[in-house]
Amino acid sequence: MFDSVYFWAISSIASALLGAAALAYIKDTKLGIWGYRQFDKALDLLRDKYHIHALDQPSDAWRSQEPEIAAKIDELEARIKRLEDR
Repeated sequence: MFDSVYFWAISSIASALLGAAALAYIKDTKLGIWGYRQFDKALDLLRDKYHIHALDQPSDAWRSQEPEIAAKIDELEARIKRLEDR
């Protein structure tokens, strides 16, 4: 009995580690980017078709992905505001 439980636990941990390693390897390849894009499209389709609001992304989610670009945009917007206020 315990042998099957231990085997199940060890095999699930090993498969999780292998899956994480494969995902880390493939995420920056063309195939990985294509796969992520297809998955995102499928989620968008489900969200729009069935009105699942849990799949909505916040409008500023890109800021956490690209903090340097967000900082530069904020700086430029502040400069524009200062110029408009003159």
